[in-house]
This record gives sequence, C-alpha cells and structure tokens, in this order.
Amino acid sequence: MTIAYRYIICLLIFLCYILVFFHRLCPAVIALDIQTSFGITGTLLGVLGSAYFYAYAFMQLPTGLMADSWGPRKTVSSFLILAGIGSMLMGVAPNLSAAIFGRVLVGLGVSTVFVCNFKLLSEWFSARQFVVMGGVFMAMGGIGALFSSAPLAWVSNAIGWRMTLIAVGIVTLVMAALVYGLVRNRPSEMGLPSISADPKQSEAGEKIGLMQGMKMVVISGRFWSIAVWAFCVIGISFAIGGLWGGPYLMQVYGLSKAAAGGVLSTFALALILGSPLLGWLANRFGRKFVLVGCSLVMALVCGLMSWFVNSMTLPVLYIMFFCLFLTGGAVGPVMAAVAKELFPISISGTSVGMVNLFPFIGAGVFQVLIGSFLTVGNHADGQYAWVSFRYMFLICLAGALLSLVASFLMKETLSGADM
Repeated sequence: MTIAYRYIICLLIFLCYILVFFHRLCPAVIALDIQTSFGITGTLLGVLGSAYFYAYAFMQLPTGLMADSWGPRKTVSSFLILAGIGSMLMGVAPNLSAAIFGRVLVGLGVSTVFVCNFKLLSEWFSARQFVVMGGVFMAMGGIGALFSSAPLAWVSNAIGWRMTLIAVGIVTLVMAALVYGLVRNRPSEMGLPSISADPKQSEAGEKIGLMQGMKMVVISGRFWSIAVWAFCVIGISFAIGGLWGGPYLMQVYGLSKAAAGGVLSTFALALILGSPLLGWLANRFGRKFVLVGCSLVMALVCGLMSWFVNSMTLPVLYIMFFCLFLTGGAVGPVMAAVAKELFPISISGTSVGMVNLFPFIGAGVFQVLIGSFLTVGNHADGQYAWVSFRYMFLICLAGALLSLVASFLMKETLSGADM
C-alpha cells in the first residue's frame, strides 16, 4: 500500500456524496407527486422537504466532533445505514408523519459525509490540494444532482416515486458497507507519515480538547461572518434546487416534470463545472474574492427572476438557474477551506462542521418561509399564483444582500505567500 491509496479513499467518499445530493434534491422533481399522494398543502410540503435540512443541520456539530475523535470511517458508515433505512421508509410511508420521519432519518444519515470528507482531505492532502480535491468532491455531488433531476423524473414515471426511493435506500446500505471496509482515517493508520503542510500547527492542535476547540470556534467573530454567509447563499440554492424550483417551473411555465427536471439539472452542471473553477479562483485570487463574487451574482439573479418571474424564455431560465446554483451550490469547498484555515488542523472537523450547520438551517428556514408565502396565494385547484413566486425570489434577494454584507466582513484566510 502506498500514499496513492488516498485516491481510493476519496473515490468511496466521493461516491457517497452522489447519494447525498440525490437525497437532498430529489423532492424538487417528485414534489407534486408527493403532495398529491398525501393531499397536503404547500406549507406541509415545505415542512416535509425541510425535515432533511433541519436533521442535517442538527448533526453538523456532532459530526465535526465525531470526525475529530471517532474518525470519518466509522462515522460515515454508521450513519449511512440510517439514510438507507430512512429512504426505504419514505418509499413505503402510509402517511405524511411516516414520510417526515423517514426524511429525518435520511437527513441524519447523510449529514456526516461532507464534514468527514473534508476531515479526510485535511489529513491526506496539502492545503492547496485540499481546495482542488474539494472541487472534485463537489463535482461528484453534481452527478448526484444530475441523477435527481431529469433521470429521476424518467425513473419515477416508470416505477413510481415510492419504488425509486426504496431502490436508492438499498444502494445507500451497500455504500455504508464499502466505506467501513476500505476507508482509513489518516496516513498513520497505514504506517505512512503525516501529509500536514504545517507540522507545527498540527502538533499544537493535538493539545486542543474537543470542548475547547468548539469554544474557540464559537467565540471567533470570523466564524460568524462565514456562518451567516453560508446560511443565506447556500441555504437559498438548496431551497430552490431542493424543493421549490420544480413547482415554480411546472406551474408558472407549464413545463412537464421531465422538462422541469432538465432545468434543475443545471445544479449538476454548476457543481461539475463550477466547483473546480471556484476552487481555482480561490487559490489564485483568494477565498474572500470568490465569496463576495458569489453574493453579488446571486443578488443579481434573484433580482432579475423576481422582476421577470413569469416572462422568461426557456434558455433564459436555464441560464438563471445555472447562475443561481453556481453561486450557492458549487462554492462548498471554498467555504470549507475558510472554515478549516481559521483554526488548527486538529479541530478542522469541528470548525467545518459548525460552519456547515448553517447552510442547512438556512435551507430549512427558506423552504418553510417560501412555502408559507405560496400557500397564501394557493388556488382552489392546488395551483400557486405566479405572483407568489415573485415574493419567493424577493425573499431570496433579501438573503443574498445579507450575505453580501457578511462577505465584506470576512478576513482573507489564504496567506499572501500561497497566492
């Protein structure tokens, strides 16, 4: 075994992230099917969709602590079992309560992959390689996003949304077994030397206890600026891409499920193309440059979509959704790099986990808030008024502007010598 084994480890975790994004975004395509099956309002559909994000957010701090103490291998494999069970439970759920419980299990189960991946990258790769590999990781998430759009629409039409979720649950259980059998937490577990780019920092970090590390993160003002930014920008992209983008496209523009899935597949394209690009820009021009730029672009896109909410052509819709997902979905590695670089490597799991809590709280808040506005404008036949979707994008615009303020308050974490 050589150091090249790290790429096998990465491959397994990256494959897990395909499942994470599939679970995260699949409700957007099958949302109306679920709503019809359970006979629920937009608000309750928002609650079902947001159950994943609240569960996911709840686990980010424990995941960071487990990644630093228990290790990514045991953490990911154990929790993927919950995700597999939750997906199958959703597939057989007789009512909304059971479906929500299954969705919570899915959120809990896949919540460990992102943080544990970046913990593994911090142990197996140098600082500059960290962002590059993080971009590849997010690109794999793009494949999951792709499967959750048009292909999901085709499969759900063929075998139904219930059987689709059951099948995905089985695949998730298989991945749990592979992770446990093959992943190793750090090079020392294979008798290899550490790859830390800063051995002194690593040695100092070993003296930091878990509670002390958590306190270091929470009391840092730098932490809160990146946390607010992530809450708004990434939360908005997940709220639109993970739930409300599908109903908007199908009810305002009359697109079929497959056609709406095609537009939503721009999330996958944004991850596959945008994540490596944003990682390169972050290494070339700095982390803050990328985060400020993402906030500016998202604010522009949300403003345009609120103004032209029901009068865009299909090609323009593709461009708008791509830009929305590029700025909010593909930027994860840069966010993780900032969270990691603010603190010693020994608490990198804790710092990344605590920052990563906020995108999913944001997604849950935005999903329910948007669903409430849509329910107010709900017609008797279950259709949402197009003007309600204008309010949806105005809510997103407000969040994007708040993220812009937070981005200007951030401190650059990439040292001048590395730029």
